[in-house]
Amino acid sequence: MRFLSILFFFLVGFFGYTQVTITGVISDENGLPLRDAHVHIANKTISTDANGTYVLSGIPKGKQKLYISFIGYYAIEETIEISTDLTINRQLKLDVTKLDDITIQQLSNSKSESSNEQVLKSATIEKFSNQTLGEALKEVSGVSILKTGSTIVKPVINGLHSNRVPIINNNVRLEDQQWGTEHAPNFDINAAGKITVIKGASALQYGGDAIGGIVVIESEVIKKDTLVGKTILNLASNGMGGSLSSSLQKGNRYGWSWNALGTFKYLGDRETPDYVLSNSGNREQNFSGGIRYAQEKYNFNAMYSFYNAQIGIIKASHIGNVNDLYNSINNQQPSLIEPFTYSIDAPKQEVQHHLAKVNYQRWLSENTSIDLQYAFQFNNRLEFDVRRNDENTNKAALDLQLATHTFLADYKTNVGNWRLKSGLNLGYQNNFANPKTGVRPLIPSYEKLDAGLYGIAVYKFDNATSLESGIRYDFSSIEATKYYLKSRWTERGYDAEFSHFIVGEEGNQWLTKPTFDYHNITANIGFRKQFHHEMEWLVNVSLASRNPNPSELFSDGLHHSTGQIELGDLRLEKEQAYKFNTTFKKDWKSFQVQLNPFINRISNFIYLQPIGFETTIRGAFPVWEFKQTEALLTGFDVNTKWSISNHFSHELGLAYVNGQNLSTDEYLIDMPPFVINNKIQYKNESWFNFVSELKSEVIFRQNQFPNYNFETNIVVDDALTPVLVDISSPPKGYHLLHFYSEMTFKINKKNSLTTSFSIQNIMNTTYRDYLNRQRFFVDEMGRNIQIQLKFNY
Repeated sequence: MRFLSILFFFLVGFFGYTQVTITGVISDENGLPLRDAHVHIANKTISTDANGTYVLSGIPKGKQKLYISFIGYYAIEETIEISTDLTINRQLKLDVTKLDDITIQQLSNSKSESSNEQVLKSATIEKFSNQTLGEALKEVSGVSILKTGSTIVKPVINGLHSNRVPIINNNVRLEDQQWGTEHAPNFDINAAGKITVIKGASALQYGGDAIGGIVVIESEVIKKDTLVGKTILNLASNGMGGSLSSSLQKGNRYGWSWNALGTFKYLGDRETPDYVLSNSGNREQNFSGGIRYAQEKYNFNAMYSFYNAQIGIIKASHIGNVNDLYNSINNQQPSLIEPFTYSIDAPKQEVQHHLAKVNYQRWLSENTSIDLQYAFQFNNRLEFDVRRNDENTNKAALDLQLATHTFLADYKTNVGNWRLKSGLNLGYQNNFANPKTGVRPLIPSYEKLDAGLYGIAVYKFDNATSLESGIRYDFSSIEATKYYLKSRWTERGYDAEFSHFIVGEEGNQWLTKPTFDYHNITANIGFRKQFHHEMEWLVNVSLASRNPNPSELFSDGLHHSTGQIELGDLRLEKEQAYKFNTTFKKDWKSFQVQLNPFINRISNFIYLQPIGFETTIRGAFPVWEFKQTEALLTGFDVNTKWSISNHFSHELGLAYVNGQNLSTDEYLIDMPPFVINNKIQYKNESWFNFVSELKSEVIFRQNQFPNYNFETNIVVDDALTPVLVDISSPPKGYHLLHFYSEMTFKINKKNSLTTSFSIQNIMNTTYRDYLNRQRFFVDEMGRNIQIQLKFNY
């Protein structure tokens, strides 16, 4: 109680003196409204809505500085005298040295005209500087996370993840073996300036397989004639480590600009309230940089990023025999607990990801541009297993080397009320599964070719009403080289259907070259209507297609990171999703609400199902098999924000997903449970921009789950005894409290220091999460106290 009283004290502050409200409209030279223009008055900042309007409340009387900016336009800076409520309208003039940014905002003001886009801006992203992309995306309602232990985190949008949720990093689709449920995105969150979440497949320019949604990451825009730097230091109690990230940006008046960023993370074993999560430490060493040259009719930019991570896999998840595995799952106690250490031993992951991109944009006229882009990515994933009775513990059990080449060409134009966009993409991918590991690889070497064409048309009836439609065609061909044990080949029934894939024989193995070609159509149609009184309605209907990925087709062995045996299926067909998505928004100035229901009917839905145990020379592991069914996902997201006063506000977020297996009339596995988030915030700009937040996170038990329990034999009193393994029942629900507070100190006109203090899991609650792949073995991480220092210069 004393602790909560202290928290309440932090949430209370002095109210400001007499304050007024300022409203207005920001437009371009032609009088057209500018959406997402930034208006800054007296340490308060807001972005304009689709009509170019803004409302700023709680502005102190007296002389105040007004600053208005928008990408691609000259900023306005002036001093105004405030004595009563004001209406301030301004027109911004075009800055021709920033035509690349203008293209983003004017020719494509949003990624999708008819789907709701939710944006995380730099202020929110910086709070998660010491964490992961997935943890930051949890701030968006409807986004949950799929975890493996405490450090491997993937975003889940409306119940879907991995290949169904592409991640676009600076207009390049991230190719980092994303098929793995325990393969976290190979991206340094400190490199993001803005993150946009689109729920659904409506942003066709990024691909046709986004059945769940898309995450679009953009770097910070470099302003001309500036030199800006930022350093963030994070310290964390749980893991007894932290991170350091530093960036520098430079732009000059002649059109040249560059940026560079470096990040270093070092954390040891995490801890639950009761024990150490042995071998859960992680390291990162990341770098990214870019250069751009912009002129009146064209611009050129190039970038490079390097992601390097070492991630420990909790030792308790790798078991030596069936008895230990059964006891771990049923007794809810880890089989191995060791003292805290910074060491990372096997099992572990070591991942490196290189991304290089060059982009050229040319303006053919005031309203027309073309973009050409080439990108190369190289991903090297090493997974180390516990090699029993083997001295060579430094030798990886899985070594995958993935090289990806992509070429994009986009054409954009505005013709009257029409906004048109079209383009093509070409891709070549080569995956090399290194045979020198001495272990049969989980997935084989393969080559993949991709080609796609798309067209998008948006018709604006007026500033309040628009209609969007688009269509995309994709061709994909994959050829693998894989050895199958003859016994497994026969067991899977491949001898009758796929004998034509066999090209050779080596002892007890068939050498095969499976080849698959896919032709896919993706389409969407949508509608956006803005009503009077700050009300907006969006509707989108889409068809999306996703091919089975290499893991789903070819997996045949132990997946070392998850501690489970996975079996693919050559018979799997492509998924086809028909999604209806609608969003209703209403703003009463002091209270905003957003409702987003959806229906997603997926034909040939691919999922992993546990089917039993298998004992290998490396131990006993559960066996999971890829299967296919007819699925229906329905649900809704709700967000509200209540500005209680000039200082206090409250935010509510609800997210619900129901997944049905229509073929078996049961629930789908691994669907997110019902979530309720509440956050109360106190702000006082006049007191060093003080911010304090208390957040409540309620995760209900997932009562909608299939029964995949099975029997196995364990040794009891020197005799084999059949037992039921409960691998299906979700853990109980839980309630977490989190605290965050920050203050900003101005050092001089250009430099500032922001200090923040946060506590995750204030009450040190013991719990297990249904969407954690290691929930069978260990509890979740306990209380974590973090301190962050951010220096802007």
